[in-house]
Parts: sequence; C-alpha cells; structure tokens
Amino acid sequence: MALLDPASRARYPQEGWIPLRREGETIIVGTSATDMEAIQRRLSVDLGAPVRVEARSQRQIVADVLTAFPAEFADHAADGLARTDPSLSARHVLSRGQRVGGVIALVVFLVCAVLFPVQTLVVVIAVASIVFLASSLFKFSVSLMGSRYDLVARVTREEIAAVRDEDLPIYTVLVPVFREARVVGRLVENLGRLDWPADKLEVIILVEEEDDETRTAIAASDPPENFIVAIVPAGAPQTKPRACNVGLELARGQYLVIYDAEDAPEPAQLKKTHIAFERADSSTVVIQAALNYFNARENVLTRLFSLEYAYWFDYMLTGLEVRDLPIPLGGTSNHFRTAALRELGGWDPYNVTEDADLGIRASALGHRVGVVDSTTMEEATSRVGIFIGQRSRWIKGYMQTALVHARHPRALLRQIGWRRFASFALLIAGTPLTFLGVIPFTALLIVTLAVPVLDLSGVFPPVVLWLCLLNFLAGNALMIHLNMMGPYKRGAFSLVGWAILNPLYWLLHSAASYKALWQLITKPHYWQKTEHGLSTFEVAAAPTDGTALPDATR
Repeated sequence: MALLDPASRARYPQEGWIPLRREGETIIVGTSATDMEAIQRRLSVDLGAPVRVEARSQRQIVADVLTAFPAEFADHAADGLARTDPSLSARHVLSRGQRVGGVIALVVFLVCAVLFPVQTLVVVIAVASIVFLASSLFKFSVSLMGSRYDLVARVTREEIAAVRDEDLPIYTVLVPVFREARVVGRLVENLGRLDWPADKLEVIILVEEEDDETRTAIAASDPPENFIVAIVPAGAPQTKPRACNVGLELARGQYLVIYDAEDAPEPAQLKKTHIAFERADSSTVVIQAALNYFNARENVLTRLFSLEYAYWFDYMLTGLEVRDLPIPLGGTSNHFRTAALRELGGWDPYNVTEDADLGIRASALGHRVGVVDSTTMEEATSRVGIFIGQRSRWIKGYMQTALVHARHPRALLRQIGWRRFASFALLIAGTPLTFLGVIPFTALLIVTLAVPVLDLSGVFPPVVLWLCLLNFLAGNALMIHLNMMGPYKRGAFSLVGWAILNPLYWLLHSAASYKALWQLITKPHYWQKTEHGLSTFEVAAAPTDGTALPDATR
C-alpha cells in the first residue's frame, strides 16, 4: 500500500501533516502542529497503524505534496470546476446553443446588411445608443444610491485593540506571482507589516514552475518562516486563477485573501475583516477591501485610473450592495470564508476576470459581498500600451462572464429574478458593449462636425439622431460627474478637475475592447500579463482609515 494517498493530497497541507516513511508497522509522520501528542493519537486511528510524529515545517509539507502530486494538483486547478459544473466554466467560450444562435444571428445580419444596408445601419446605431444610454444611466443611478448610504463595515481602533491573538483563527494570504522579480522584495516587506500573529498567518506565494527568476528574488528577500513559496505545476491555461486554485487546495486558513505582487495592504486589514465577518451573518462569504493607488499623481493616466476606482469602490459597490445586486469582485483584497469558497468551486481558470465571475456565481447562490473600511495600495498602470493590454484582459473577461452566465438565461432569471438579471445584463454585458460603441460614435461625431453640409436627417430618423446627441451630452456628463464624485470620500480633491478628460479615457477603453473582442475569438484564455514595478513613485505609508490618499515619494 502506498504511503502517500493522492486523494489526501489537499488534506495533508490543510491539516499540517504528511506521512514520511515506515519503520516496521509504525508510520512516521511529519507535522507542523504544535500539539503533537493530539495529532499522533488522531492519526493512529485515521491511518489504522501506530504513528510516531516528527516536527516538520509547513513550508516543507507544502513542498512535499506538490512534489509528490504535481499532475493531480495541475489537473484539479485547471479542470476541477469544468468537471463539476461545465455550464459555469469558460473552458468553452460558447455553448452549442450559443454557437447555433450566433451563426443564425450573423447570417440574418449579413442578409439584412446586403438587402437593406441603410435600414440595418439605422437599427444597429439605434440599438447601440439605447444600450449605451441604459448602461450609463444604470451606473449613475446605482452610484447615486451608493452615495446616500455608508454600508462599509466600520471598525474602530478600540475594537481592533480588544482582539486577543489567542482567539484568532488561521488566516491564509495567497499571492500569485509571475515574472515579478522586480517587486517581490517590496511584497515581502509590505505583507510583513500585517497585524496578525505570525503563527496564525500563512502567506503562500504561488510561483509558476518555470519562473526561476522570481523564486530567486524571493529567496534573496529572506522571507519569514510563515511565508511559503509554492511551485505551481506547469499546465494550461497559465492564468492567475489556476495558480489560486492550487493555493486553495493548500490553504489552512479559516479565512483567505488574495493580494497581488505590488499590493501594500493596510496593516490592520485582516483584523478589520475578521471583525466584519464576525458581525455579518453566514450569507456574507466575501468581504472586499477598497483599492487605491500610491502613484495616483504620476501622470494623466494614473489620475484617471484613480478617479475611476474611487467612484467604483466608494459609490458603485455600495449602491450594488444597497440594492442587493450582483457584485463583480475586484482582482485583489478579496477576503473569503475559505469553506464557502471551496463550495463555490474556487476560481474558473479559463476566465480572465475570474474575480468578476466568482462574484456573479456567489450572488446567484444567494451569497452576499460585504465591504470593509480598509484600503490596499496598488500601482496604477502608468503607460498607455500596458493599460490597453490590461483593460483588454478585463473586458474580455466580462465578455466571457456574460456568455457563461447567459447559457441558460431562463434558469438564471428564475434563480436571481428580473431585477438582478437586468443588473447583470447592464453591468457585465453592457460594459463591453458600451466600450465597443465609443469609437464608432466618436467617429460619427467627428465626421458630422467636420462636414457641416452633410445632411444625416435624410438617412437617420430624427429620433435616432436625438438619441445619439443625448448619449454624447448626457452620457459623457454622467460619467464625468461620477468620476468627479470619487475623490470626495478619499480627500483627494486635487484630482477632481481631471475627470473632465474622462471621454478620452473611454477612447482608450474602446481601443481595449476591440482588442478584447479579437482575443476572445482568437485566443480566449490568453492571460495578458500586466507589468509592475515601472512607477517612479513608492508607497510612503499605507492609509489607516481607508480614505485618504497617502503621500508618495519619488
């Protein structure tokens, strides 16, 4: 009988033990547990043989199981969700029904475009205008609702001080990294500031098997004993969610949080989130911390980036929560109840915005997402080319998520109701469609202004022209207003005026959306890596109240 059981590969790291060898009838077990006598008694019963335990670090236990079962970990990380519930996996971009329906719709469109070109163009522009206006109005109304409420879980310093270390559970931090040698030293320093007892804090840095450079950089940073470097077995797709699924199988924590390589979370974030979970009922399975950018004032792009995220986290998420609507999670600082995350099936490794997809899946099952008053500082993308690449991945992921959850629209409608279904359609499907319309509408506007003698009234019905004008004036005004709202809760008033450039920012999104659409067709599971560590700014200090921007140094 084999000493190591493949079916127990996740149990070993989660419980902190692993069989090492046999000595006669006795099984020698290595364990990271502090109460070695208790685990020896339990394992003697579980394994049906005499057991002797030896001290072994959790680092080594993780390394042992990954070395013993690389194929099993790789297979489950990639295809666990696809096997359990294929309808929720983006492994196949389109279902059979979607492929058939798509072909029929394309044929009808092409026939109409050939036989009735003008009428077809009018209908396309009218439909696109309605989608654009509806999506903009939806985001505006939800954000206004969010501005009237403060549903963020507020945790006082006194409450944090009252928390006793001996009462705290194990907390797992997952950090998926790939080609991040430039920033991992800072990562170790930032996560080393987290206010949580070291013996109950498990930091798992997930490094791709091929990424020797990053592993070398981590070793050179001399991480503490509770930092574990887990080698993600080679496999496809090579994505962040696939690496996180490996980490989920290894995690010991009652709670689990995702951070990116460049993140600098507020030191008290884990304790604030723990208190927020204790207050919430069991339906709250995820708590999202806010994101902010230490290099917000680096250039025009980082300013617009920061304005967008301020309104999203401070108003949009609150509005969605107030109305009990599906919340697409942010890519980092998501704190989970680990057991609930495993019940959800973990992340979809074939979806390149796995966070948004997971938020929708959780909502469909009646789970709730909370928000805590803590901020994680990140590096805003400061270069246009990198920004378009990053946004194309995000928009492609929204397209994937919309297609996956629209495979059985009637079932989804019965499950979540009309109101939440409409929210899903306007936010997840509407966002990419809106961005796809920006460049054509802008081009139409430029042509109209540049050729004043051009009379479009003979081609387009007046109602369509008025709708286009309304979109241009009201749509842009609403989004500029939303971005102006963002800085107020964070005290970054110097950023307010930059919101006037939001129409240019949307043009970048539109360019990214066309790249996303092309990649959805040609390489749907390709993960466009966002390069970090390029900013000339550094975090001087993380905020402690989740609001104000910190000072940054060059």
